[in-house]
Amino acid sequence: MSQPFNLSNPDRPIHVGVILMAGVTELMDVAPIDMLHGLTKTFLDPVPDALVPPDLKSQALEKVHFHWVSEAGPSVPSRLTSGLSIIPTHDFTTCPPLDLVLIGAHNLGYEPTETELAFVRKAYEQSTAFITVCGGVEVALRAGILSRGKTATGPREMLPMLRQMSGPGTDWVEKRWVRDGKLWTSGALLNGMDLMRGFGEEVWGGKEEKEEKEEKGHGSLVGFMLDMGCFPVRDVDYRDV
Repeated sequence: MSQPFNLSNPDRPIHVGVILMAGVTELMDVAPIDMLHGLTKTFLDPVPDALVPPDLKSQALEKVHFHWVSEAGPSVPSRLTSGLSIIPTHDFTTCPPLDLVLIGAHNLGYEPTETELAFVRKAYEQSTAFITVCGGVEVALRAGILSRGKTATGPREMLPMLRQMSGPGTDWVEKRWVRDGKLWTSGALLNGMDLMRGFGEEVWGGKEEKEEKEEKGHGSLVGFMLDMGCFPVRDVDYRDV
């Protein structure tokens, strides 16, 4: 069996995929994916050194390919909330294997197709990190990913419903985000930003280095960019609410 792809020290381009159901996807749920774009050479090379010092730019990810994927693909625009539409880059047959996957919530009343769920299962198996934001966890639940004794979370108000839908096979916890292996799930909307801070610090460092900035220059790129972007630092157990 091949070893999982190392996101922390990649030896090839990273393939990041946002999987879109054919319903209407919550805009704020998929926006956190842009944190990764902020770590790339493509984004950082034109930034003045006065904003991001060269020793941090040297840590940039060499190449990240972003794939926006739906069943219909580029032939049909995918709808987002607030009246937005985007053109997917791939359909399920043309999308390459994904290293990192993100799924946001679709509109209430939409039922994912079996083709959509089958692709989600395939993407989960192939990925190194699989992230759901807000009600996107329902897609993973319907795909059977959570029926393997997984620990997960979702919007606080939805947890009773999710527990009922999943039965005893899933341990639902009331947290802003939680990790179980390569599965990362979050609470509602902006808890996706909380998750991406935790994810970035876990995969590329940032937490420990922050305490040693004086000894190690400016510390880690991801910690610097998370702070520059004002990604939230909040209690994962909602104790600050």
